[in-house]
Amino acid sequence: MKLLSQIISYLFHPMLMASLGIFLIFNSGTHIAFIPIEAKRVIYLTVILNTAILPLSTLPLLYQFGLIKSFQMESARERTLPVLLTCFFYFVCYMLLRRIGVTGIIISFMLATIIAIAGAGIITRFWKISIHTIGIGGVTGAIMALTYRYGVDLNGMLFLLFLCSGLVASARLYLGAHSPAQVYAGFIWGFAIVFSSVLL
Repeated sequence: MKLLSQIISYLFHPMLMASLGIFLIFNSGTHIAFIPIEAKRVIYLTVILNTAILPLSTLPLLYQFGLIKSFQMESARERTLPVLLTCFFYFVCYMLLRRIGVTGIIISFMLATIIAIAGAGIITRFWKISIHTIGIGGVTGAIMALTYRYGVDLNGMLFLLFLCSGLVASARLYLGAHSPAQVYAGFIWGFAIVFSSVLL
């Protein structure tokens, strides 16, 4: 069970959630799905590089300089700098997307993720809110917002996202990484910020 919980935590790592969100938005059946393939490739590359590869590449450096004790970052204080660095890379991604002319839902989604991460950076100095559930909550909020904004039927996608959210929450609790309150608060925070941003 421990191994399964660890696998779930890695599969739904917070730094992979922006890429997952963009993928689901592109496959949501809205007008965004019909943008040119080349444009999608540029957006994918920009998002994956700045929200996954670059943030993850900083972790060995932080460990080498003793700024984090482990890659699990078990204490709330350890998480502050990595979260702030991640927020910086997300902001770079947001600015690059704006520079190449990306607008609408995608830019709203990226802006919301910055707000959610920045909030997590502040909260995590005092309380170890679950960044894993912030991530999956944000993706779920984005897809839920699309159903209201465009009237598309994404019930199947939402069912899977809520199921995955439950698995992630259970995995984090089983591993003893968070209390129930930290897990639930993370999901609500991520969901609320992204849902409201994409909807409006």
